[in-house]
Amino acid sequence: MVDLVAELGLAQSTVSKHLACLRDCGLVESRPVGRASLFALAQPAQPALIGVLASAEAVLAATGNAVALCPNYGDGCQ
Repeated sequence: MVDLVAELGLAQSTVSKHLACLRDCGLVESRPVGRASLFALAQPAQPALIGVLASAEAVLAATGNAVALCPNYGDGCQ
C-alpha cells in the first residue's frame, strides 16, 4: 500500500478504503507480509480483466484531470 500512496499522492486512509472495497468485491487479494499487506489482482491472467484495465487507462488518458476536478468524484469527495 505504501507504493500506491506514494504513486497516487492520496492519503493512506483513502487508499486503504479503496483497497478494502476492491478486496470485498473479489477484484484483489491480500496477504500479510510482516506488519504490511501485499495486494495483488485476484485473477491477473484473465484476458477480460486485462481488457478492463487497458480501457480504464485509455479513459483516464483521454480525460486528463477531468476526474480529479469533478465535483462528484474529484479530490474533494469524501
